[in-house]
Amino acid sequence: MRLRIFTLITLMSFVSVLQAQKSVLTAEKLWKLGRVSDVKVSPDGSKVLYGVTRYDLKKNSGDRDLYVLDEAAESPRQLTDFKGSEYNGIWRPDGKKIGFIATKDGTSQIWEMNPDGTEKEKITDLEGGVTGFLYAPAMERILFTKNVKLDKSPRDIHPDLPKSDVHIADDLMYRHWDEWHDYKYSHIFVAPYNDGEIGESTDIMKGERYDAPTQPWGGMKEIDWSPGGEQIAYTCKKLTGKEYSLSTNSEIYLYDLNSKKTSNLTKNRFKGYDKEPTFSPDGSKLVWWSMETPGFESDKQRIMLYDFNTDEYRDLSEGFDQSSSHFHWNKEGDKLYFVSGTEATYQIYHYDLNEEEIHQITEGKHNYQEIQLAGDYLVASRMTMAMPTEIYKVNMNGKASQLTFTNKKLLDEIQMGRVKGRWIETTDGKQMLTWIIYPPNFDPNKKYPALLYAQGGPQSAVSQFFSYRWNFQMMAAHDYIVVAPNRRGLPTFGQDWNDQISGDYGGKNIKDYYTAIDTMAKEEYVDEENLGAVGASYGGYSVFYMAGDHNGRFDTFISHCGMYSFESWYGSTEEYWFPNHDIEGPFWQDPKPESYKFSPHKSVQKWDTPIMMITGGKDFRIPYTQSLEAFNAAQLLGVPSRLLYFPEESHFVLQPQNAVLWQREFFKWLDKWLK
Repeated sequence: MRLRIFTLITLMSFVSVLQAQKSVLTAEKLWKLGRVSDVKVSPDGSKVLYGVTRYDLKKNSGDRDLYVLDEAAESPRQLTDFKGSEYNGIWRPDGKKIGFIATKDGTSQIWEMNPDGTEKEKITDLEGGVTGFLYAPAMERILFTKNVKLDKSPRDIHPDLPKSDVHIADDLMYRHWDEWHDYKYSHIFVAPYNDGEIGESTDIMKGERYDAPTQPWGGMKEIDWSPGGEQIAYTCKKLTGKEYSLSTNSEIYLYDLNSKKTSNLTKNRFKGYDKEPTFSPDGSKLVWWSMETPGFESDKQRIMLYDFNTDEYRDLSEGFDQSSSHFHWNKEGDKLYFVSGTEATYQIYHYDLNEEEIHQITEGKHNYQEIQLAGDYLVASRMTMAMPTEIYKVNMNGKASQLTFTNKKLLDEIQMGRVKGRWIETTDGKQMLTWIIYPPNFDPNKKYPALLYAQGGPQSAVSQFFSYRWNFQMMAAHDYIVVAPNRRGLPTFGQDWNDQISGDYGGKNIKDYYTAIDTMAKEEYVDEENLGAVGASYGGYSVFYMAGDHNGRFDTFISHCGMYSFESWYGSTEEYWFPNHDIEGPFWQDPKPESYKFSPHKSVQKWDTPIMMITGGKDFRIPYTQSLEAFNAAQLLGVPSRLLYFPEESHFVLQPQNAVLWQREFFKWLDKWLK
C-alpha cells in the first residue's frame, strides 16, 4: 500500500514537472501552426486529400501544399511543393488523378497529378486564370469558374489617360467587404474533357452581370454536377446595384447542357438565401440550405429538398430548431449527412428519408466543419478552443479517432488552459452558456484579471472555434480569465434566442454581458478590480456601447472594427439588407427606427475608461472612419486612448506580421491597465 501511494505521489510530481516545463501559446507560435482545410475522400474511400497552409513570419506570407493520407500508410505524404499555393484539390471521379489549382507560372491554372504526387501537368492556360473547377461524374466534361470583364473601366473610357486612377459609380455595390468592383464577374464555363485534355469552353452565363459562386464568400460548394453530367445546379443572386444591396435573395439555378437553357428552381418560392445545391446519387432529388426571411442573413438554414419526379418541395428540417449545412448523401440516397450547431458546438447529423427523422451522430465539446463519406464511416475536420483543425475518422455511432497530427510536435510543447462551460442565469431567468477559459497552470488561490469577450456577427456562436486572432488560449496564456458568453443573438440555442437581438442592440444582450462578468467577478480567483472588455465587429460595437453604459465595471476596453455611429455607419456600409433588418432601416425614415437610440455615439460624453480602437483601411463592412470617430471623441474628451490603423487590412487582420503586431499591442494595452 505504501509503495502504491509513493508511486502515485511520484507520478503526480513528474506530471507537474512536465507541465511546468511546457511553454504557453504566443503570437509567434500561433503563426507556426499548420492550417488544415479542404478535406476530400478518394472515390474508393481509401485515401484523404487535404491542404495545409503554413506561414513564414519573416517573409510575411503563406504557402499552401496538398497532402494525401493513405489508410495503408503510417503518415501523410506531401504531394506538392510549388512556389506559391496549391488549392481546390479534388479527386478525378475514377481516382486515377488529382486535380488542383496552382499559381506556379504566374496565373491560377488547373493542374493534374497522380495520387502519389508524380507526373504533375498543367492542363489549362487561360487568360486571367481560373478560380475553381469540378469534374463531371463520367469525366467527359469539366466545369471551371473564371472572372469575365463585362464593364468598361475609367481607363477604357479615357484611353488617353493611362495613368489616371479613379472609381466611377452610378449605382450601389461599387465596393464589397474589402474590394472595389473591378468590372469583372465570376462565370461558370463548361468544356469537353478527355484524360487531361480540355476542349473549347462555353460560358453558361454569357453576358450576365452576376457572380457564380456568390461573392465574396461563395465557393465551389455552391455548384454541383448532376450524376448523369447533363445538368449543373448553381447558386447565384441575379440582381445588380441598389437592388442587390437590399436583398439576400440568392436562387438555385439549373443549367441543362443539352437544351443550353437555364431554369430557376427557387423563383417565387423562397425570398431569402438559397445556397449549396447537392444532387442525390440517382439525380432525382436536390437539396440545399434555404432561409425563409428576406433580408435576414442569419435566419435558420433549412434543409430544402426538391423532387424532380414529383415537382414537390419539402423542408426536411421542419420542427428542427437548428441550422444545417455541408450536405452529403450516402450511396443509396436514403440518408443525408450534414453539420448543425447545438449549444455552442457543431456536430454531425443525418436525415433518414425512410424514417423522415433527424438523428444526431456526434456529441462533445468540439466543432465539426467539413464532412465526407468514406463507405461505412465519415471523414471530417474538427477543432476545439485548444486545438486547431485536424482530420478525424467518425464511425456512425459517433466514435471518432484522429487521423492527422499536423501540429502535434508544437502543441506537445504548449500548456493549454482549461475550458469550462458554465450555465449562468440571465436577468430574465433564462440560462446562458458561457465558456470560461483558465490560464495554464491555473492556481485557484491567486487572483487573476478577467476579460469579457464580446462576440461579433452579431449572430455568430461563441463555439469551440480555434481563432488565429481572437484566440482564447493566448488570452489565458497572458494570465487572464476569459469570460465568453453566448449572449442573446447567437445561434445554436434555438431560433428565438438567435433572432432576439435584431432591433435591440443595446438591450438584453448587453445585460447578458454584464450578467456574465458580474457572476464571474464574484469568484475568489477573479480580481474584480481589474476587468476588461474586448470584441470585434458587433463585439466592437458592444465595447463602444458598454464604454458609455458600464457604470464602472470595467477598467479598460478594446474595440476592433466596431460600429460607433449608426447614422454615419448606415451611410457608408455596402450590404444594406443587414442594417435594414438589424437596425430596422435608414435613419431618415419617419418615424426614425427606435434602434438608433442604441448608437454608442449618443452616450460618448459618459466615456471615462481607457480604450483602444483597431481598424483596417479596406474594411467596407464597417468602414475605418467609425473607429476614427470614436478615437477622436475619446481624445477630445481626455480619455486615455490608442488607435491602431492597418491601411492594407480589411475587417480581418490577415497578414502575418500585422497579426503579430496586433497581438503585441493588444496585450500591451491590457497589461498596462489591468496589471
